[in-house]
Amino acid sequence: MKLTKNLKIVKNNFKKEIPSHLKDLDKRSKEIFSLIVNDFLKTGDPVGSRKLSFKMGEQLSPASIRNVMFDLQESGLLKSNHTSAGRVPTDLGLRFFVDGLLQVGKLKNNECDEIKKIIRNKSNNIDELCNEASSLLSGLSDCAGVVVAPTMDGHLKHIEFVPVGNDKALVILVTENGMIENRIIKTPKGLPSSLLIETTNYLNSITKGKTLLQSKQIIKDEIKNDKVRIDKASNKLIDEGLACWDDATKKSKLIVTGTSKLLEDVKAMEQLEDIRLLIEKLENKKNLMGIIDETQIAEGLQIYIGSENNLFGLTGCSTIISPFKNQNKEIIGAIGVIGPMRINYAKIIPVVDYTAELISERFEIK
Repeated sequence: MKLTKNLKIVKNNFKKEIPSHLKDLDKRSKEIFSLIVNDFLKTGDPVGSRKLSFKMGEQLSPASIRNVMFDLQESGLLKSNHTSAGRVPTDLGLRFFVDGLLQVGKLKNNECDEIKKIIRNKSNNIDELCNEASSLLSGLSDCAGVVVAPTMDGHLKHIEFVPVGNDKALVILVTENGMIENRIIKTPKGLPSSLLIETTNYLNSITKGKTLLQSKQIIKDEIKNDKVRIDKASNKLIDEGLACWDDATKKSKLIVTGTSKLLEDVKAMEQLEDIRLLIEKLENKKNLMGIIDETQIAEGLQIYIGSENNLFGLTGCSTIISPFKNQNKEIIGAIGVIGPMRINYAKIIPVVDYTAELISERFEIK
């Protein structure tokens, strides 16, 4: 399976604009710069002129390469960490590389099969699907996985109340695109199971093909106009059953997995506190929705590098994220990864893109 044919890496408001003079770098400068970035992405270490000279088959002397490296540093693409003669790419340098020099790889058949197995064969429960997708990306990329689960704004196919104890019931919603959500609600003690069945039948008679918001309004109007007579217990049951879905219809749910992987790339103790704070923000679901909102407006995969976003600037992290759509081609969620700036962009970009494509397929009408 090849990379999605229509893969589109879009621009966004957080990205730094590449100065026009950098787009005119000569072939030699681009070659040396690409070697530095590729080596940095693999090792995380500064790259020196002697190593580059060897990689280039000694076509250029270390002194000549140092001159080119100096020019690249003056242009803002490279920087020195002051502990060696080597250089590493800056945030701007990585952006220049990703936008203009990166050769995106193709997924192997076994990688496609692994992704398909998880996304296509999982249950239709939205939370389970999104959790599995997030964990899948985290495992394949050695990064933290991020998924924004869609709101329950689709048309309903079935709703059911199932007793799970003396004072609890499971409320199950099935949408027309086959997705399933469930919630536990409290019920009056000793509530007869027959009432749950009656309530289920009543709701299905008026909610099929309607959205949750439409269903709530219809029920409200019917009760107000006395078009249907239901006792207080049924009324309360309906109110509880529909009220528990308010969060699912108003805002997206953010799922983050594999944050511990962010610690695996920490090479200096001074980075540890920054990474710890980042993990805390991710676990608390803070400051990430700005990126998510931007992704949901965009039409394709997006990449944020280091200081292009305040959340990642201090920690030297990047994110790759792609929206997924419903059967009407409307963006309903997003999926991606967060990792060190030296993540394997060429490998991870197609993984994120392909996973988002498969999730979109799951939201098509069956």
